[in-house]
Amino acid sequence: MKTKTIGFIGTGIMGFPMAQNLLKAGYPLVAYNRSKDNLRKLLTQGAKEATSATELASSCDIIITMLPNSPDVEQVVLGPSGILEGASPGQILIDMSSIAPLVSQSLAQSLSKKKVDMLDAPVSGGQEKAIQGTLAIMVGGKEEIFKQVLPILEVLGKPVLVGEIGAGGTTKLVNQAIVAVNIAIIAEALALGKKAKVDPRAIFEAIKGGLAGSQCLTDKAPRMFSSSYDPGFRINLHVKDLHNVLATSQALHNAMPLTSQVMEMMQSLINDGQENLDHGGLALFYEKMNNISLQEK
Repeated sequence: MKTKTIGFIGTGIMGFPMAQNLLKAGYPLVAYNRSKDNLRKLLTQGAKEATSATELASSCDIIITMLPNSPDVEQVVLGPSGILEGASPGQILIDMSSIAPLVSQSLAQSLSKKKVDMLDAPVSGGQEKAIQGTLAIMVGGKEEIFKQVLPILEVLGKPVLVGEIGAGGTTKLVNQAIVAVNIAIIAEALALGKKAKVDPRAIFEAIKGGLAGSQCLTDKAPRMFSSSYDPGFRINLHVKDLHNVLATSQALHNAMPLTSQVMEMMQSLINDGQENLDHGGLALFYEKMNNISLQEK
C-alpha cells in the first residue's frame, strides 16, 4: 500500500496528527485545507499541497476526509471543485469525519457512478490518540475495500469493520452518546462528593480501578480537578454529534432521555460562551449549578 498516494482533506485538531502519522509511515501524501497553518507544517514534513479537492482527487489513489460535519463533507465531495470532479474509477474515499449515516450512504451512491468506492470510518479517542496513532476506527463499507486499505487505517488506530456503508457512522453515534452521558455522570457524582466534603481526587483514586472505572473517568476527571479544558474534543463538536444522534433516534422512534438531557447541558455551556472547551468542561455546568469548584481541596 505504501506505493499508493494518499490525499488528505481536513488538517484540523484531529486531521493534522493523523496526516503526520501517515507521512511518518512512509506514505506519499497530498493535502488540502482551507486554513493553511497546519497545512504549511505538513509541507515541511514532506507532504505536497493541492489547490483544490478536485486537484487532490486527480492525483491520488486513496482519499481521506476529516471534516467537521455532514454539509462540509457533502461540499468537498459533490460541490464545485470537489472530489467527484477529479475522481476516477478504482479510487477509494475514506471519510473519517463524524457525519449522519444517511449522508454517507448518499455520498457513496454518488461516487459509485464514477466507480469510486467509499468507506465511512469515523474515529474516537480525541487529539491524544490521534497523535499516538491509537484511535478507535469504526468502519462501514464493503469487506474487500476495507481489506485493501487496512494497512493505512492501522497506521491511524484500531479499525473494526462494523457493517455496510453508514454502519460506521451509526456506531460513532452510539459511541458519542455513551461518552456524553459518561462524562456527565462523572461530573455529577464528583460534585456530590465535593458537596459531602470528600476530596474528589481521593474519590477518583479509590474508584478508578473498580467497576466505575472507565477511559472517560481516567481522561476527564484530572481535567476537572485542574480546570484544564484545552480541547481534545470541543463541546460544539460534541453537540453536533448529539444532534445527529437525536435526529437519527427520532427518525427511528427510539427514546434517548439521558442523551437529550446531556445535550441540554452542553447547549447551556455554549450559551455561556464555552463552546470551544473540551467536552470534559461539562463539569462547569455542575459547578455552576451546585456553587462548588472541583479544583479546591
